[in-house]
Amino acid sequence: MTLNPKTLLRVSVVVALITIVLKGLAGYMTNSMGLISDAMESFVNLASAMFALAMVTIAERPADDDHPYGHHKAEYFSSGFEGILIVGAAIAILWVSIQRLLSPQPLEQLGWGLALSVISSGFNAALAIVLFRAARTHRSIALEADGRHLMTDVWTSAAVVIGIIGVHFSGWLWLDPLLAIGVALNIVREGVKLVWRSSQGLMDEALDPETIATVRATLDAFAARQPEGNRLRFDDMVTRGAAQRRFADLHMHVPGDWTLQRAANMRDELEQALMDAVPGLRVTIQLLPLTMEARATRLEEHHS
Repeated sequence: MTLNPKTLLRVSVVVALITIVLKGLAGYMTNSMGLISDAMESFVNLASAMFALAMVTIAERPADDDHPYGHHKAEYFSSGFEGILIVGAAIAILWVSIQRLLSPQPLEQLGWGLALSVISSGFNAALAIVLFRAARTHRSIALEADGRHLMTDVWTSAAVVIGIIGVHFSGWLWLDPLLAIGVALNIVREGVKLVWRSSQGLMDEALDPETIATVRATLDAFAARQPEGNRLRFDDMVTRGAAQRRFADLHMHVPGDWTLQRAANMRDELEQALMDAVPGLRVTIQLLPLTMEARATRLEEHHS
C-alpha cells in the first residue's frame, strides 16, 4: 500500500532529524570537513521536507472562486524552494571547505564516524526509494524532488566515506576538504536541475510524450467504435500539467447535420473515455462542424 504524500513528507521530516543527529555526531567525532558538509546538507533536507509538506497541504485544497483550476501548482514552489536551498547549502560548504583546504587538520575516531554516516545514508536511501515510487503513483513533483535530493545525499555520503578512508591510508589531509568541495559542486548541479524543473511546471509545460500518445490513441479508438466515426475529426489539441492534475483542450469536428444533443452526448462519452485512459486528466472539448475552424485557429493562420 502506497502512503499519501503528506504522510511520506512527515516521515521525511523525522528521517531528516535523525540524519542530522547521526551525521552531526560523525562530523564532530572525526573533525572531517567531508562529513561536516554532509551533515549541513541534512539541514537542507529538513527545511525542504517541511516546506514540501506545507505546499502539498495547499495543493490538496479544492478549487474555489479565486482558483478555479485548483491549487495543484503549489507543489512546484516546493521543488523550486528545495533547489534554492540546495544551492545555498553548497555555497556554505564551498566556503568552509576552501578554508580547511588552506589549513588542513587531522581526522579523528574515523571508525565510529564512518559507521554513523553509513547508517544515516541507509535511512535516506530507503526513504528515497519509497518517495520515487509514491511520486509516480501520485504524480507528485514535491515527492520526486525530495526523493532526488535524498538520493543525491546518499551518493555524496558514499563518496565522502570512500574519500575519508583514502585519507586514512594515504595521510593526504588535503583530500578531505577537496572531497567536500566535490560534494558541494554535485549539490549545486542537483539544485539547478530542481529549480529548472519547477520553472517549467509553472510555465505550463506540455504533458509528456507518452501521455500525449495515450490521448491520441484513445481518440482514434473512440472514433473507430462509432458508426460514423470516419466523419469525426479531432485537432488543435493543447496540453499542460499542474503537478497531479493534467489538462487537455481540443476540438471535435462533427457533421453539421447532427443535432446539438447528439454531438453533446458523444462529447460526454469521449471526455469519460479520455479521463479513464489518463488518470487525473481534465479535458475540455469544443464542438465544431466539419466545415468550420475555431476563431482562434483562423486568427493564428491569418497571422502566420
